[in-house]
Amino acid sequence: MEITKKNFVEAFQKRLEQKYALDVNDATNNELYDALSSVIKSAYTSMWRKTWKDYLQTDQKQVYYFSIEFLPGRLLKSNLLNMGWLDIVNDGLNELGLNLDDIVQAESDMALGNGGLGRLASCFMDSLASEGFPGNGNGIRYKYGLFKQCFVNGYQVELPNEWLKTGVGNTWEIRRDSKAVMVKMGGHVHLEQKGDYLEPVYDDATIIRAVPYDVGMVGYENQHVNTLRLWDAEIPENEEIKYPTIEARRNIEDLTSVLYPDDSNEDGKRLRLQQEYFFVSAGVQSIMRHYLKYKKSLNVISDYIAIHINDTHPAMCIAEFMRILLDECHLSWEDAWRQTVKVMSYTNHTILSEALEKWDVQMLNSVQPRILQIIAEIDNRYVASLAGKADGDFIERTRIIAGHQVHMAHLAIIGSHSTNGVAKLHTELLKTDVLKDFYTLYPERFNNKTNGIAERRWLQLANPALTKVIDETIGTKWHTDVKLLHELMEYTNDKSVIQKIGAAKHENKKILADLIKVKTGIEVSPEAIFDVQIKRLHAYKRQLLNLLRIVKIYLDLKENPDLSIVPRVFIFGAKAAPSYHYAKSIIKCINEVANLINNDVDIQNKLKVVFLENYGVTLAEKIIPAADVSEQISTASKEASGTSNMKLMLDGAITVATLDGANIEIKDRVGNENIFIFGLTKDEVYKYYENHSYHSSDYYNNNPVIHRVLDAFVDGTIPNIQAEGHEIFDSLTYLNDDYFVLCDFEDYLRAQSEIDEIYRDQSRWNKMSLINTANGGFFSSDDTIRSYASDIWQIKSITKAKRVDNNGKYPL
Repeated sequence: MEITKKNFVEAFQKRLEQKYALDVNDATNNELYDALSSVIKSAYTSMWRKTWKDYLQTDQKQVYYFSIEFLPGRLLKSNLLNMGWLDIVNDGLNELGLNLDDIVQAESDMALGNGGLGRLASCFMDSLASEGFPGNGNGIRYKYGLFKQCFVNGYQVELPNEWLKTGVGNTWEIRRDSKAVMVKMGGHVHLEQKGDYLEPVYDDATIIRAVPYDVGMVGYENQHVNTLRLWDAEIPENEEIKYPTIEARRNIEDLTSVLYPDDSNEDGKRLRLQQEYFFVSAGVQSIMRHYLKYKKSLNVISDYIAIHINDTHPAMCIAEFMRILLDECHLSWEDAWRQTVKVMSYTNHTILSEALEKWDVQMLNSVQPRILQIIAEIDNRYVASLAGKADGDFIERTRIIAGHQVHMAHLAIIGSHSTNGVAKLHTELLKTDVLKDFYTLYPERFNNKTNGIAERRWLQLANPALTKVIDETIGTKWHTDVKLLHELMEYTNDKSVIQKIGAAKHENKKILADLIKVKTGIEVSPEAIFDVQIKRLHAYKRQLLNLLRIVKIYLDLKENPDLSIVPRVFIFGAKAAPSYHYAKSIIKCINEVANLINNDVDIQNKLKVVFLENYGVTLAEKIIPAADVSEQISTASKEASGTSNMKLMLDGAITVATLDGANIEIKDRVGNENIFIFGLTKDEVYKYYENHSYHSSDYYNNNPVIHRVLDAFVDGTIPNIQAEGHEIFDSLTYLNDDYFVLCDFEDYLRAQSEIDEIYRDQSRWNKMSLINTANGGFFSSDDTIRSYASDIWQIKSITKAKRVDNNGKYPL
């Protein structure tokens, strides 16, 4: 039945009474949320089932997107928006005296990811469904996720993030016991001849029951619902006797407890490797079980299945797929390999060597000996294929097993038909530097797919004030074709629209200022520049460069409190990996600088520093709409793409950036006059690498500004950082500043001075903001997914993104 305010209210009240025997006046927000999400889920469940049946009836090829991270954020309002229900439900709840935003607070962010990798995967899930593609996610149902970040005396402290135990848990998931599979770990494997094939015999293997929890991915106004399948680890009932102690049971259950266990020790590395094999094996087994059910030939499986490896974590998909084709289906090696390469595709997300996973041979053998056997055979055949075609050095550089290590990126490239980078510069670097050897070998496999974002969440949901201005200006057709935001360019000289853009930003800044006051006790002025850097804490992302500038401004204000500058609020959001000591030292220093500045009355509130704890999707949805300045200041060549840069520009922030990752493509879209570019280029960075001519101590010794700023870290100017201050000082001087912070510092100050000058002219600044928003639609994950679908996966939309009856609204 068609959704109306009247029948929604009736359904909601009835569900609340059925579940809790309560009316709205007596229910808590948790109970209201549970009842509301239940109404929503029951409405899209029939569409979910119909979508799956449509795939079968039309014999559609499906893609399975394997990622160790997903970061969906809260789904309540996202589902309401995509179903076309948001305004109706909002009005209905208001009629009952309820507030939707209050109810939303009962929902926890799913703790299934950390940063850009997981958020990208979730944007892709949204776009796959919204574009009507047959696409499925495959990941791990972490019980605690990464960690809950708290600051104690300025230090990052990691606490368990018990997201499944807060409120009402994950109301969006459905446990599928009937779809459980068994995953073998450890033990020993030998092969026995059985007719014309070899059969693996497992001794002392641990059997783990992988149970899927499915979450519906609701498409935007097209009645199309895909599946995100998340795997949990359990002890099989017939195996329970083998686990008599709590500790023994916990070893199994801990497999899906945390994202990225501390890999600074052997136990942590082994657990991470076990996690990777667990979700890969569970997912591939599930795919194959479904395929075999319909009696299709294994020699055409690539016509029906595409498996995508998101970064190197799921690279064992290749060996696991081979294992099933060889050991269970008894395909010949040649036929199995041919299908595997056609089925698999791989996205590389980094040029950092430490992020291109390598596993010790003995460790992989202890985790899954059969997988190591298969990888070894893939490697041997790869080496044999190059005999007489390449020299020994080339073979050694590119083989999968070398130096007692298994190179997972090499496996992903050799075992797939497509390797893509995630921005034009990144892909260029893969071809010319990081993966140059493979590019010479397989040039046809390399392609670029610049990342994108789901504007539905990052503009329509996160920024209703700006959305309202855009709708009043160009209409609402951009909701289904986000490139139509470019029509805003016709209003760049319209003073009324420019003023409304500024008013929307100011409204968002007031909202964030109130949030900052509640969370930190710090009072900030919405009249100040809100200068934002939100991303994972890593040396190459250079939060440290930002911090040095803050210290420089503070020292200037101490010398001259009447210095004429536009007041600034510096806002950070970032987590550091628990074992990443240097990154945690930077966090401590930022917090101590913040404590110093925020309590110094001499500087007349011209400077504030706010580091918000536990950065995640929900917090980002408050920060991004309020940002004036977007800090994208990584060392040129190090950031593969970035997506916070896209979100911030879409919401009208002006980017200050190096020519790195997708910053280059943003610059090309908005024009040099609407972005602030500074710093070394990729070629200049590589030149320093080649001639070893960079000497950071020269900057310290010869530049009095840098000298004074760095001294502040070791001379007591900044209190409570004796150890951390010396660590940072040494890294930038004696240890030669790996990421060229000091080299880029002066040009960074120049760009920031330009920002200060232009911001004084609010009309000009708001025009720049409008231009950034107008061009944000060119960085849509919908476009990116369409490119993946046609170029790599060869899948087709079954809705062709066409909106259906009831203006796309899902029926109640």
